[in-house]
Amino acid sequence: MADIWPTELRLDAAKTTLNVAFDNGDGFALPAEYLRVESPSAEVQGHGGDHKVTLGGKRHVAIERLEPVGNYAVRICFDDGHDSGLFSWDYLHELGRDQNKKWDAYLRALRVQGLQR
Repeated sequence: MADIWPTELRLDAAKTTLNVAFDNGDGFALPAEYLRVESPSAEVQGHGGDHKVTLGGKRHVAIERLEPVGNYAVRICFDDGHDSGLFSWDYLHELGRDQNKKWDAYLRALRVQGLQR
C-alpha cells in the first residue's frame, strides 16, 4: 500500500508533462522524457535484477494516455509504444522528490555511453 496518495494527475496540453499533486502538499511537474527513461519496467530497470538500461533518443517522447491500475498505480502509455511500466504512487513521489539527482545521473550516463537525448 502506498504511504502517499495523489490528489491530482494532469497532463499538459502538449502531453509532455505530467503534473502530480499529493495529499501531503507536494507537487511535481514530471517531463515525459524523464518518466520514460525512469520507467519502472524491466526494459529500463533490467530483467531479474540486472543493471538499469540507459535509454537515449527519448527527448521528444510524449504521453499518449494514463491508465489507472487498481488504487495503487498508473500505467503511463508513451507515444513510442512503451506501456509496460506501472508507476506506483510512492514511485511517482520518489521521481518528483529526487528529480534533480536522477536527471543528473541520467545525463551523466548518456555522456559516458555516447548517447544522445
